[in-house]
Amino acid sequence: MQLPSLTWLMQLPGWGNTYLLASATESATEASSEAEYGTLLLTAVLLSLVVIYLASKLGGEFSNRVGLPPVLGELVGGVLVGVSALHLLAFPEAGVEPSSSLIIRFLESTGGLTPDLAGAVFRDQNDVISVLAEIGVVILLFEIGLESNLKELLDVGIQATLVAVVGVAVPFAAGTAGLMVFFGISAVPAIFAGAALTATSIGITSKVLSELGRLNSKEGQIILGAAVIDDVLGIIVLAVVASLAKTGEIDVTNVVYLILSASGFLIGAILLGKVFNKTFVSVVDLFKTRGGIVIPAIIFAYAMAYLAAVIHLEAILGAFAAGLVLDETDKRKELQRQVIPIADILVPIFFVTVGAKTDLGVLNPANPTNREGLLIASFLIAIAIVGKVVTGLAVFGQPGINRLAIGVGMIPRGEVGLVFAGVGSASGALSKPLEAAIIMMVILTTFLAPPLLRFVFPDSEPAVESAEAVPELDRAANRQP
Repeated sequence: MQLPSLTWLMQLPGWGNTYLLASATESATEASSEAEYGTLLLTAVLLSLVVIYLASKLGGEFSNRVGLPPVLGELVGGVLVGVSALHLLAFPEAGVEPSSSLIIRFLESTGGLTPDLAGAVFRDQNDVISVLAEIGVVILLFEIGLESNLKELLDVGIQATLVAVVGVAVPFAAGTAGLMVFFGISAVPAIFAGAALTATSIGITSKVLSELGRLNSKEGQIILGAAVIDDVLGIIVLAVVASLAKTGEIDVTNVVYLILSASGFLIGAILLGKVFNKTFVSVVDLFKTRGGIVIPAIIFAYAMAYLAAVIHLEAILGAFAAGLVLDETDKRKELQRQVIPIADILVPIFFVTVGAKTDLGVLNPANPTNREGLLIASFLIAIAIVGKVVTGLAVFGQPGINRLAIGVGMIPRGEVGLVFAGVGSASGALSKPLEAAIIMMVILTTFLAPPLLRFVFPDSEPAVESAEAVPELDRAANRQP
């Protein structure tokens, strides 16, 4: 039997309508599926945020009641709801399957999520949370920049530079040499691990200092300036060791580019602060609708963060520079007041997410693969702490300054150290024990720093965080605008 040709079929009455109806039905089905998927993804993200805010608030309140910085409670809260405990927040990069996420399982049982869609929802949900966390740390550094004082920061510029250089050189040299001599690790992996020791988490340190009311002390300014410079130096070190791992040789052109771009960006931001202040105020005065000052400020912060990222620096450095620039305007107090609620919403996502991604399973000595890593980690942790504490000795001409506090403030590695571990792992330069050891070092230095800072600043008063109290927090209230 010969089948009719397509031309003959198209000549049948109503064929075209049937074809169009089938196409419309298929399109409607796809649109319905996309809408359903979008609803499921939104539900998963909302549930994740509920978990994050509960963990943040409960952890922060508990930590505050026992006399510790609230940020430590947020980190611990993140650990409890993350891959190390409850699996409410689970991330694919930690090797977690969708079926291990309690949120995904909850949606499967109550929200109509099918096993076929579970993997996609799990992946996209965590991508959204990770992006929100990155935005949170950008806002945090913008807020810290607003609370800082560019003039005071420049006054301790030489001190901060010395602290940063010592904080990079000592742990890098000691860690690399120690791994090669005592553990027989080859040069490239040892250099990668030594590079991971150079990092300092400006986000965690600045938040703790702000909570302790010490951000604008002489020690706080040196720590903050050193952490910024340390971040820049860390990026350059990372570029060097990454190219070394890939090609076996250092890309001098890339290193020179990073040095010039980093220097140019920071100097440019400082110069911008001298000329941008009046322009910003003039523009803001033109706006009469709601958000007249905070929206332009956020636009400026995001633009500066973008520029930093484009030239291969950290976006948070751009946001911090934006905060320093706008701190010099005569609308700084009003801007601080309006930024605080935004930070209260976004910043906890960052800290809880850092805790949630922390896998304490690498600390389990019952696992044979962890034992070598534990031994190496003990060495790295010792170098990580001592190598940063000695940075306080680099401070000169400051009688009565708390050098121990400066060194302790440089200890936490946080997400910056994990970037080093991630790049090293992706390049294939790190063995499993060495990678686990670096992660353990990052975990412990991140969690040790907040209580240690409280210990070295025993007379600190917690900062008032309410919007109404912002004018009282302006450390330069007597400064003429």
